[in-house]
Amino acid sequence: MNRSILAALVLATLASSAQAQTPKEQFNAESKRLATRYADDKKLCSEESNSAARMQCTRDAKSEYDKSLALAKAQLKASPAKQASCMECGKVTSVVVSEKAGEGSALGVIAGGVAGALLGNQVGSGHGRQLATVAGAAGGAYAGKKIEENAKSTKQWTVHVQYDDGKQVSFNFDHDPRMLSGDRVRNDNGNLVRN
Repeated sequence: MNRSILAALVLATLASSAQAQTPKEQFNAESKRLATRYADDKKLCSEESNSAARMQCTRDAKSEYDKSLALAKAQLKASPAKQASCMECGKVTSVVVSEKAGEGSALGVIAGGVAGALLGNQVGSGHGRQLATVAGAAGGAYAGKKIEENAKSTKQWTVHVQYDDGKQVSFNFDHDPRMLSGDRVRNDNGNLVRN
C-alpha cells in the first residue's frame, strides 16, 4: 500500500469536492469517503500472510485514516476564515516611482544672486562691469533657485491598488513601501499594509 498515493488521492478528492459544496457538506462527504477507504484498507490487511504483517497493515491504515480525518477537520475549521469577505482588501496593480520637485526659497535666490553678482563684478570695467554684475546677480538668483529645488527634490512612490470590489485607489509614500505588483494588501485605517 503506497501511502504517498493515498495521501495524493485524499488531497485530490478534497480539492475536487470543494468546488460545489459548503464546508460542512465537504467535510461530511470526505468523512464518508475516508471511512469507506479505511474499511477497504482493513479488508486488504486481512489478506496479509502472517499476523504480524496484518497487525502492522491495520495500524498503518488506522494511522492514515486518522491523519486524513484530521486534515479534513482542519480544512473545515479554516473554511469560514477563507470565506470571510474583506471590504478593504485588494491587490497592488502597479508601483510608480517619481521625482517630486522641491521648492526653492528666498535663501537660494539670495545666495545665488550674491554669488552671481560677485562673479559678474570680476568681468570687464566701467559700465560693462556694472552690466555684468547685474546680469550675474539675475542669473545667479535663477541658478540658486533651481539648485535649491533640485537639492530638495525627493522620490515619491505611488502604489495603485484595486480592491476586491473593483474600486481603484492610489497611496503615496515618501519611502519605499516594499510592495510589488500582485501583492495582496488591505487598507488599515488609511495605511496600506500587506495582507
